[in-house]
Amino acid sequence: MTSTFTWQQLRDLKTSEFTEAGDKRHEVSNRSDSDRARVDSAMSAKLRETQKSDSAAAALGKLQRLSRNFQYLHTECGLIRTALNGLAGDLAEPQNQLKQALADAAALNFTVHEDGSVSYPATEVEDLTGAKKEAPGSKVQGSSRLALEPPGLGAQGQSPLYPGYSGFKPLNPNAAKAQEVADRIARAMRSAPEINARYAKTLSGLKAEKGLDVTEATLKDVFRDTSDVRSTAAMYLGKGIPEDKTPAERKQWRDGLSDEPRQEYLEIAPDLIGGWDGIPAVSRDEANRNYLPVLIDSLAHQGGDDAKAKLDALRVIQDKLNEPSRPPMLPLGIGDEGNGRAIVSYGNPDTSKNVSAYVPGLSTKLNDEFVTGTMKRAQDTAKGAQRVDPSSASIVWLGYDAPQNVDVMSKCDAQRGAPAYNQFMAGVSATNENKDPHVTAIGHSYGSLTVGTAAKQSGGIPGVDDVILLGSPGVDAQKATEPGVGKEPASKAFGAQRFLVDDGPRMIRDGGGFDAHSQYFTPEKDQTSANNIARIVAGHPEKIVREEYR
Repeated sequence: MTSTFTWQQLRDLKTSEFTEAGDKRHEVSNRSDSDRARVDSAMSAKLRETQKSDSAAAALGKLQRLSRNFQYLHTECGLIRTALNGLAGDLAEPQNQLKQALADAAALNFTVHEDGSVSYPATEVEDLTGAKKEAPGSKVQGSSRLALEPPGLGAQGQSPLYPGYSGFKPLNPNAAKAQEVADRIARAMRSAPEINARYAKTLSGLKAEKGLDVTEATLKDVFRDTSDVRSTAAMYLGKGIPEDKTPAERKQWRDGLSDEPRQEYLEIAPDLIGGWDGIPAVSRDEANRNYLPVLIDSLAHQGGDDAKAKLDALRVIQDKLNEPSRPPMLPLGIGDEGNGRAIVSYGNPDTSKNVSAYVPGLSTKLNDEFVTGTMKRAQDTAKGAQRVDPSSASIVWLGYDAPQNVDVMSKCDAQRGAPAYNQFMAGVSATNENKDPHVTAIGHSYGSLTVGTAAKQSGGIPGVDDVILLGSPGVDAQKATEPGVGKEPASKAFGAQRFLVDDGPRMIRDGGGFDAHSQYFTPEKDQTSANNIARIVAGHPEKIVREEYR
């Protein structure tokens, strides 16, 4: 379409041609995503596992390049599809306005001219004396502006905007009707070119540079393209992206979308949808799987030890997602801000009656140890809880920056992390499909301070029935009742229920090291503790083996 066109062109426009073209891009996008997944899971992952030679490294580099190309196609074709659907959807409104105005004109026996002006016929009316006389017909030109006041009077009492009026008594009643029709046509013909120009600019930017390599500049181009499409298609996509809303409001917004815009949001805003509390877990899972390759590529081009640690961890997470997992693994949030972000659920927290969310502590960050150690603790908890009640899921929540060593440990990180944790837990409550779910907050090490701080906020931790504190340095509370949950650290004065754990190897004398501080979740190292945690998470705290107070 050109940026200017006639009302006849707008009337005859087939918006279905845009949506059909978008569907073709959607097919390419889906195929590219499937091909990328096969390259990553069936080829790259196996090559990394089995081959360590220089030639294998060179082959892996080529496969990664191929994966990036498929990811680029997947993203860009998805953006084109959304832009084309948005163009069709946004143009449909002025087109419908125009068609209705033309239909009304025809019903009134008006004539719509090439320039959008409207002629109305003469008619017989009574003058001020009651005598019959003919009111002549005329032609009016539409205005795209709404009239806020009655028209003023011109020479001889005639209205310059509404010919046919004398004083405030119409000489021809068709005049006002014709003016109203002409104004509607003018408004439609003004908004349609604006819409067309806006989308034309966005669509012209959705094109690849020459060459086969997806470079850092290309990735930046993807982010810019995504932002452009979000902005351009905001009206088409409904009420807009609810960035500053509560989890319950985000769920309400998402529930109000039809299937097509839901899918389009997953494609054009996976970084947002994947991290939004209040969005169902399966949608966050899909969004984060879409966003993960983009984030990996971004980190791969950054350089530096910090980026490499996050990159290696995310690649392992990607490999795990491409393999069968028991319970099923759902990424509910990923990011490279701060020390890295990763929220991973084992089991579906929306369909499970029992849900736990574990906050790790001191020295935790998005690195290899998080993937092999911290995530495994959540998985072990889910497995143990499912043996007690199959309807159980366990989440590890790295949604904040934990202190990295004892020397810098203070309450500040917990105070910053607590509101984010409560927001996440509010999302768990909003999306869980059970009538009365059982929710457990777990804080380990410094994470117990974060959980305790969250529990002390107004209203406590949303939806939480039980709190488990492990290896706790303290929770910034004097009594177990302060955090707003039922009866928790190990002293009698605190008033919590203390459960039995194995003694484990002492850190220095028995060579236990810092690992002894984290063995509570691991059945192979502390079956007693792992069983107790599983019973609480599964909703049976009465079955735990209790320990005496200190």
